[in-house]
Amino acid sequence: MWIFFGFSAILTAILNLTWWFLGREAKYFRFLSLSLTALTVCSFYAQAASWTEHEDWSALMDVLPGVSVWLWFLTIASIFINAITLLKKK
Repeated sequence: MWIFFGFSAILTAILNLTWWFLGREAKYFRFLSLSLTALTVCSFYAQAASWTEHEDWSALMDVLPGVSVWLWFLTIASIFINAITLLKKK
């Protein structure tokens, strides 16, 4: 589920920038992008919690180190991309 939320967050961030460049109001895309970013992180955390409950240590050791770095990077990137349309004036 977190992959779906993640791709949706990226898509809405791109739509946010596109609409902003076209001079249209992009606040709904900004809201959706940041909300989907938060849902991505929560969904991945829930999956990791499920692996912990089932004591699936190999899944945790294989996935968490790499994905945690990407979750940090993409969350920060989402914040900055959406902040562009909020803070810059056309």
